[in-house]
Amino acid sequence: MVQITRYPIVSHLRAEPNQHVMCFRRGKLVRSGRGLTFWFRPLNSAIVALPAEDMEIPFLIHGRSKDFQESHVQGAVTYRVANFDLLAQRADFSIDLTNGQYRHKPLERIAGAVTELAQQLAIDLLAEVPLARLLSVGCEQIRRQIDSGLRNDTGLAEMGVTVVAVRVSAVSPSAEVEKALRIPIREAIQQDADEATFKRRAQAVEKERAIQENELQNKIELSKREALLIEQQGTNERHRAVDESEAARIAAEGEASRHELDANARAAGIRAVEAAKVVAERERMVIYKEFTPERLMALAVQELAGKLNAIGQVTITPDHLGSIFKQLGLGAPGAIEKVK
Repeated sequence: MVQITRYPIVSHLRAEPNQHVMCFRRGKLVRSGRGLTFWFRPLNSAIVALPAEDMEIPFLIHGRSKDFQESHVQGAVTYRVANFDLLAQRADFSIDLTNGQYRHKPLERIAGAVTELAQQLAIDLLAEVPLARLLSVGCEQIRRQIDSGLRNDTGLAEMGVTVVAVRVSAVSPSAEVEKALRIPIREAIQQDADEATFKRRAQAVEKERAIQENELQNKIELSKREALLIEQQGTNERHRAVDESEAARIAAEGEASRHELDANARAAGIRAVEAAKVVAERERMVIYKEFTPERLMALAVQELAGKLNAIGQVTITPDHLGSIFKQLGLGAPGAIEKVK
């Protein structure tokens, strides 16, 4: 409100920038504006102070929906003074010149008019819409209804008041109806939760089955590969055994061939030696054939003496010596005596 300082004859007024002050002297307007400061005489002056800022009016409207259910609409209306002269004529905004307070309650009167008009607009809409629709899209629909009705209302325009904004924060039923409405929604939510749980469990079971099938397929594949490995190992062992037996056969054949060659070589050598011996023996026989018996005897004795390691005693008769010396060309008796 405005601030008034009193002196013995005159008073001083100071208004805030959000206050529009109109000063009348002897019934004539002498000053009008926002945030004025001036001196005045209380005996012949009348001062009006109107708010120049946006004013907000909260409301709570009770109505009945189309299906006869109690509904509550909560919101607020923001308005401002568009024409100070018109509003000063339609409502008493005069202030007490001693303390600067309103002599009456003009703001409450404007708030009541705006609230009643908003309530009538909201109730008319509530009676045409079922409760379920009100709860789903009612806030925006009611806000548009109230905003359009207030802006187009000729009474507010004639008062010099314009609507800045309308807000509807909530549309709610009675406590019993709200509790009843929550039950199917709660059940639906619980059902959705149960379905989500079942779906999650089913997915878990499906994944577990897929994992087990994958493990089984892996085991089958490993078994097949193990069988192939065993078969391949058997094939390799057979090939190795065949190769080893073939190598052994080739080695045996080579060894046999080598032994055969060695035997043939030894046999050939033996045959050559024996043939040489036979030839030598034959030649010797031919030579021996021409020898006399005494000479043959001497050669036999000589060969025998070469084969004996030691001779203990030898008995030689004169006949033998005679024959031997005769063959050797030692036939004289003196030689025989020497030998003795």
